[in-house]
Amino acid sequence: MDTTTTSPDPNAAQVLLDLETLIKTHIANLDKGKAELKQQREMLSSILDNDETYRLHNDEAKKAAKTKAQTKYQLMQLPQNKQLAEKVRSIAAEIKEQDGALSDYLREYQRMSGATEIETDDGVIREIVYVAKLVKKSPGGK
Repeated sequence: MDTTTTSPDPNAAQVLLDLETLIKTHIANLDKGKAELKQQREMLSSILDNDETYRLHNDEAKKAAKTKAQTKYQLMQLPQNKQLAEKVRSIAAEIKEQDGALSDYLREYQRMSGATEIETDDGVIREIVYVAKLVKKSPGGK
């Protein structure tokens, strides 16, 4: 009889609890860091806003940006430019869609093969990586 069957790790529950604690600690530290960063940025902004030379240059930059935006708007009203802008948006949307599909394919490829790398037709070996992200759950949502 084979006694090497997979049995639940008795330490798995503790490891999971420790990992959850670590995650929660990191979330709290990130929130604290973000609050401190906001405060420091506000202080820096206040220093800049109270400097007469900076305010003058900032106003000039805003006027230049407004002029630039108006010029861009006028150029984008030309039919050939509208057509080109639409083509750019279309290509970008297609790339985003293909990127999402590739992610799904890679996830399935890794699940089925167990491989964490894939060699492309040009001989380049690429590593399959995933980025986990934590977002707040909307109230009442699943």
